[in-house]
Amino acid sequence: MVVRKAWLTGGAVLGAVMGFVLVLVVGVYVVAGNVVRGAAQGAVDVAEGSVPAAYAGLVRTWGNLCPEINPALLAAQLYQESGWDADVVSHADARGIAQFIPSTWATHGIDGDRDGDRDIWDPKDAIPSAASYDCELAKYVEDVPGDRTNNMLAAYNAGAYRVIRSGGVPAITETQNYVKRIRALEKSFARPRTRLEPSRQAASAIMYAQDKLGTPYLWGGNGTADQGGRFDCSGLTKAAYASVGIDLPRVANDQYNAGPHPSRDELLPGDLVFFSPDPTDSRAIDHVGIYVGGGYMIDAPYTGAVIRFDPVDTPKYFGATRVTAAGAAALPRAA
Repeated sequence: MVVRKAWLTGGAVLGAVMGFVLVLVVGVYVVAGNVVRGAAQGAVDVAEGSVPAAYAGLVRTWGNLCPEINPALLAAQLYQESGWDADVVSHADARGIAQFIPSTWATHGIDGDRDGDRDIWDPKDAIPSAASYDCELAKYVEDVPGDRTNNMLAAYNAGAYRVIRSGGVPAITETQNYVKRIRALEKSFARPRTRLEPSRQAASAIMYAQDKLGTPYLWGGNGTADQGGRFDCSGLTKAAYASVGIDLPRVANDQYNAGPHPSRDELLPGDLVFFSPDPTDSRAIDHVGIYVGGGYMIDAPYTGAVIRFDPVDTPKYFGATRVTAAGAAALPRAA
């Protein structure tokens, strides 16, 4: 194939670069891991860009309403419930960004923006109401043994009475999974307070993507035989991490929440790097690649191009995610 032959030009140099990348992935693991384990704890905040700018102020303010919640936890709940869609209605008639059922809203909705009404559809009311409801539930179960936040989340899902009767998170699969998902997503939304531990699967994910260099792009491509082994951007990153046992969502803007978010100067090989025309909204992300070091990523860029190395530092650079198995598993597949 012509494009593959063109790609192999200068292959010795690229091979040396990739060899360095794989050594770097292994070498930084122990060092960065020691930094993570030895660092002090601090206040919890949401990572820059992880919450759409229209809601970030509300999440930061109301996420500190009581000790059992924090902004990252509140963000995780809202994302799990609605995917930041303020107009969504569930099959159970749960409404808006916080997914209140009207009967629950009638007793627990508050006028968060103090404009004289309680509007279930208005995030300025719904987000404060979600935080307020969490804190009410936390009070109901405050004397129950165990982690107070986990008990609060269990009460949100199964009811305070079941938590009290069970003496903690009840043995209900749905409830246990709900608590586990929110606590995992909390780590994805939290602003890192220390240098992040490198991904254990990074080197293998990079090797998978490297093996696809020179493959023509295909919109919607998942690399299947009937598609000629071709990918689009998020199809490639999904397949790269699937090769190491991590199941990512199909769409780039959902992949963004599959783990914590390192800053640009903390990028390590294997991190996913994201691009958006709107620097204030992670839901507008429209491209993703896998970072390989030195300011470059492997990506499937667009129709007519091939999977290749591209620079990360462009005007559309949005941020990065260090994928974790727990973070990916917690993501709603249909928010």
